[in-house]
Amino acid sequence: MARAFPLAGLLRLRQIEKEHAASDLAAANALRRTAQDRQASAIAALHAVPVEATDSSTLFALAAARASTRSMLTDLSVLAEQAEEQAVVAQAAFTEAKKRAVGLEKLETRHRAEVVAGELGAEQAAIDEIATGAWLREKAAGDGRGEA
Repeated sequence: MARAFPLAGLLRLRQIEKEHAASDLAAANALRRTAQDRQASAIAALHAVPVEATDSSTLFALAAARASTRSMLTDLSVLAEQAEEQAVVAQAAFTEAKKRAVGLEKLETRHRAEVVAGELGAEQAAIDEIATGAWLREKAAGDGRGEA
């Protein structure tokens, strides 16, 4: 039976950490895209507000709409910046988790190669022993026939 990789538990933990970091990164990227889309929609809404006012009440309504949209755009800009920062932090966490997992994955690959090499060596030694034993038996049988 092949020897188990002694760090298999730690490797599984690192892989789980990497998957969790990848999930966090995907969520941060989705939040960033959502914030950017909302910001683009607010800019489009700001451009859609008519610029001509026919009376003072329309002028006040236009001013209020523009002020509201600009305020919302400012809030969305802050949200987009926060989402961008979260995405950068999540990317760094994912990269670090991936580095830790890759190192152990390489150790596991090397361990498997050593186990396979050991098994092949043992198999070759057994084959050599069988061949040598058969050759010695044939030699002994041949020496015994020639003397009789």
